[in-house]
Amino acid sequence: MSKPSTARYRVANWSDYNAALKKRGSLLVWLDKDMTWLAAHEGRPGRPPVFSNAAIQFCLSIKVLFKLPLRQTAGMVASLLRIAGLDWPVPDFSTLCRRQKTLAVQIPYRRANGPLNLLVDSTGIKFLGDGEWQARKHGVRGCRQWRKVHLAMDTATSDIRAVEFTPSRDGDSPILPELLDQIPEKEQIGTVTADGAYDTRRCYSAIIDRNAAPIIPIRKNGRPWTEDCSAARVRNETLRANRHYGRAFWKRWTGYHAQSRIEAKMRCLKAFGERIAAREPDRQTAEIHIRVALMNRFNALGTAEITRVE
Repeated sequence: MSKPSTARYRVANWSDYNAALKKRGSLLVWLDKDMTWLAAHEGRPGRPPVFSNAAIQFCLSIKVLFKLPLRQTAGMVASLLRIAGLDWPVPDFSTLCRRQKTLAVQIPYRRANGPLNLLVDSTGIKFLGDGEWQARKHGVRGCRQWRKVHLAMDTATSDIRAVEFTPSRDGDSPILPELLDQIPEKEQIGTVTADGAYDTRRCYSAIIDRNAAPIIPIRKNGRPWTEDCSAARVRNETLRANRHYGRAFWKRWTGYHAQSRIEAKMRCLKAFGERIAAREPDRQTAEIHIRVALMNRFNALGTAEITRVE
C-alpha cells in the first residue's frame, strides 16, 4: 500500500517577504517624523496634556515591542529621537503609566475589495502568577490569573479588524456580537468563520443581522433548533448538510479550514510575551491593543504569499 503524498508549499514572493522581514528589525520604521508629537490645547479647564496620543502610543509600542520597563522605554525613545535628528521632549515613566490607562489606541488596518470575510477565535493570556518552568519545578505558588483576548481577522489582508479583552470567566459566544459591532455598518461582511464554541443562537443572530453567512461547525451533540427565526433555519441547514455529507466534507466545502490562520495569529500575539506587564484592566486593554496594532503594522510591511507545489 503506497503512502499518501504529502502536500508541499513554497513562498511565492520570497524576495519581497525577505525585505519586509528586514524592515521589521529597523528601529526607525516605527517613527513617523510627521506625527503630531505635542498635544494641541483643547480649551478645557485644568492642565492640558503635553504629549499627543500618537506620541504616547509610539512610546508604549516601543515598550511592548522590546519588552522594556517604563524607565528604559523613556531612555530608548530619547535615543531613537536623537538618531532621527528630532529635538522632541520625551515623556517620563509616570506620564506613560498615567496616560496608558485612558489611551485610545489607534489600530491601523488595510481594506481589501469585496465583502469582508472574518475569522473569529479567542485565547488566554496570563498577567499574574509563576511561569511554566517555575510551576513545574516548584509547584504552583499563589494565584495564577488569566484574561481572554477575542480577535476577528480579515482573511484577505490578515489584519485584525476587531479585538475584545475580557475576564477569563467570560465565554466566547457572548463576545461575538461586540466584535461585529466594531466593524462599520457600511462595510459588507461576507462570511464569519468560528469554531463550535460559537454554535449558539446569539452568534447566529448577530451574523445574520449583518447579512453575513456563518461558517460554524455544529457541536457533536447538536440538535435541531425550533425554526422560529432566520438564524435557526440557517443553522438547521448546516446541521442537515453535516449529517448528509459528513463533517469532513462540509469543512472542505465551506472553507472552514481557514480557521487555522486565526489560530496562528494567536501565536503571533503571544510572540510579544506569554504574559502582559500591566496589572490594571484598562492598562491591560491598552497593552493588548498596542500588540494588535504592531501585528497589523508588521503585515503592512509585507507578508508571505504561500502557494502549493503540486
